[in-house]
Amino acid sequence: MTTTLTERQVVPPPARATARISRWEYPALATLLIGTAIAYLWNLSVNGWANSFYAAAVQAGSVSWKAFFFGASDAANSITVDKTPLSLWPMEISVRIFGLHSWSMLLPQALIGVASVALLWATVRRVFGPGAGSLAGLALAVTPVAALMFRFNNPDALLVLLMIAATWAMTRAVEDGRWRWLLYTGLFIGLGFLTKQLQVLLVLPALALTYLVAGPPKLGKRIAQLFAAGAAMLAGAGWWLLIAEFWPAEDRPYFGGSQHNSIVELTLGYNGLGRLNGDETGSVGPGGELPAGGNGMWGATGITRMFEPQQGGQIAWLIPAALLLLVAVLVLRGRASRTNRQRAGIMLWGGWLLVTGLVFSFMKGIFHQYYTVALAPAVAALAGIGAAMLWREREKLWVRAILALTLGSTVATAWMLLSRSGSFQPWLRWTIAVAGVVVTALLLVRLPRRIELAAATAAVVIGLAGPLAYTVDTLTTGHEGPIPSAGPNVRGGFGFGPGGPRGEGAPRMNADGGRGGPGGAPGNRGGPNAQGGREGGGAGNFMMASKPSAKVTALLSADGDEYTWVAAAIGSNSAAGFQLATQLPVMPVGGFNGSDPSPTPEQFQRYVADGDIHYFIGGGGGMGSRSGSHSSEITQWVQDHFTSQEVDGVTLYDLTQPKS
Repeated sequence: MTTTLTERQVVPPPARATARISRWEYPALATLLIGTAIAYLWNLSVNGWANSFYAAAVQAGSVSWKAFFFGASDAANSITVDKTPLSLWPMEISVRIFGLHSWSMLLPQALIGVASVALLWATVRRVFGPGAGSLAGLALAVTPVAALMFRFNNPDALLVLLMIAATWAMTRAVEDGRWRWLLYTGLFIGLGFLTKQLQVLLVLPALALTYLVAGPPKLGKRIAQLFAAGAAMLAGAGWWLLIAEFWPAEDRPYFGGSQHNSIVELTLGYNGLGRLNGDETGSVGPGGELPAGGNGMWGATGITRMFEPQQGGQIAWLIPAALLLLVAVLVLRGRASRTNRQRAGIMLWGGWLLVTGLVFSFMKGIFHQYYTVALAPAVAALAGIGAAMLWREREKLWVRAILALTLGSTVATAWMLLSRSGSFQPWLRWTIAVAGVVVTALLLVRLPRRIELAAATAAVVIGLAGPLAYTVDTLTTGHEGPIPSAGPNVRGGFGFGPGGPRGEGAPRMNADGGRGGPGGAPGNRGGPNAQGGREGGGAGNFMMASKPSAKVTALLSADGDEYTWVAAAIGSNSAAGFQLATQLPVMPVGGFNGSDPSPTPEQFQRYVADGDIHYFIGGGGGMGSRSGSHSSEITQWVQDHFTSQEVDGVTLYDLTQPKS
C-alpha cells in the first residue's frame, strides 16, 4: 500500500537538529559546560548545610529508606518536609555514597545545574542553531538566581531541569508528531510535580497550546495525544501519590504542611491555591499588599514585581530584552506555516515566560525571591533566540533598531539594579553605561563585517556583565538559611514588613548564624531574621537552624541509640541543627512553622511515657509558639512536669526525669 501525500503532510519526517555543524560549535559548548561545572563545583561547601530544613531530611533519608521514600525530616519518621520528596533523592543517594557533609549533599545540585545548561543548549540549538543555543546556555549559567539555586539544596534545581526536559520533549514532538515525545513531556511534568508539586504546572499552558497549534498531525489526533500526555503526567506523579495516600497513617510520617495529614490537602492548600490567593492555613503570615490583604511579608504584588529590589538582581537583567526580542521574532515568523518549528519554539518559550512571570507577579501567598529561578530558562532561551535571529536579519533597518533598543533597555536595567547596591563594584555600572551607549549606536548602522562582529561580541559582554558580577559574588559568598538571595545586599531588599530588617543598613546574618556588620539583607548570606526574633544559633528559631555547641551535641549524643528521638524541638529549623550535629533523630514538633498538629499533646505524652524521647529543647518558635496551638500546649506540659537546665545557652528538659 502506497503512502498518500496527505499522510506525508500529517507526519513529516524528523527534522535534523541543524543542517551543518560549525567548527567552533563543540569547542564553544565544551568551554561553556566545563566553565559552568568549575564555577558551580568550586567552593561548594561554602554554603554549609544551605537550607538546614532540607539538609536534615537528606540526613534522615540517607539512613532510613522509609524516610527516603516519604521525605521525612527525621529518620524516626515523625513528619515529612512540606514538599514531595523527589528532589531529596539525588542528594540522599550521594550522601549514602560519600558520607554526610556539605559537599556530598550539594554535589548533585551542581551537576543538575550543568545538565540544565546543556539541555537548554540542545533544545534551543535544535531549532534555532548553534549561536542561539550557545547564547541561551551562557545566559542561564550566569543568571544569579540560577547560580545560587544550583548550589543549594532547595527543590528548585531539579524542578528547573525537569521543566527544561519537558520543553525539550515538546520540541521533538512538534518536529514529527510522534506519540512518544508527548508521553515523555507528560512524564517529565509528573516528575516535576513530585519535585515541587503544582509549581511545575506553570509551564503546562505553553506546552499544551504550542502542540495544539503547531503539532504536525490533524487536530483530532493532536487532542488525543495531549490527553495521552496528561495520562503520562498522572502516571509520573500518581504512583507515589497513591502509595503515600493509601499507606497506613500510623506506619508513615505525618505529611508536613497539611493540617489533616493529607498529601492532597498539602497539594491543593498550603502548596497550591493558597500560594495564589494568600489563604494558607499554617503559614507564618499572610502576604499581599499593604494596607489591604496582608502584612506585606512577601512584598507587594503587581506587574513590576520582578523588578522590585527583592527580585530584581536575581532575574530581571534580561527580562526587557527577552520581551522585546519575543515580539520581534514573532513579527519575523508571523506568517510562517502552522507547523513552522521556529514559530512554535517562540510560542513555547514565550508562553513559559509570560505565564510564569504573571503568576509570580500577582500571587498573594508565600513568595520567595529564589522562586524566580523558574523564569531563568525562558528568559535565557528568548534572549539567545532573539539575538541570533535578528542578527541574521540585520540588513533591515527596523531589525537594527530593535537590536539597539534591546541593548539599550538591558543597559538601563543593569544601571537600575546596580545602583541599588552602591558599595558593590561602583565602577561597573558606569562602564556598562558608557560602553552600552557606544555599542548601541554602532548597532544602528551597517559596518564592515569585522566591526559588526566586534560590536555584537561587545553587546553580549555588556548585556551579561551585570548578572555575571552578581553571579561571581554569589559563588564566592556563603549562603545559608531558608530564604537565600543571590548577589550583594541591596537597598529595599527582603524584609518582613514594617519594622523588619531590610537590605542595606539591616543587620547581616552570616552563614554561621551570627550577626555581621551593617549592610546585610535578610536571606542574603544566611537567611532572614524573623521580625522580633533572634538570630540562629543555640536553639535557633523557626527561620534559622540551631547551632549547638560541642557540649550540647555530646550531651544529646550520649546513649542516643537507646531512644527513638534523642530530642524534640518546636519547629523543623530548631530541630535540624541538633539532628545534623548528632546525626540522630530529633523530632520537629509542628513541622516547619511549628503549626502542624503533629504530634498531638496526647501523642507526645505517650512518647514520653514510653521512653521514646530523651530531651525537650526549649526555644524554637514560629506559629507553634502561639497560644492554643499543639506546640504551645506541649511546651507548657513539659515546663509543668520537667525541670530545665541551661547548657551553653540552650534550655534542655530531660524527659526521663520528671519533677517529683
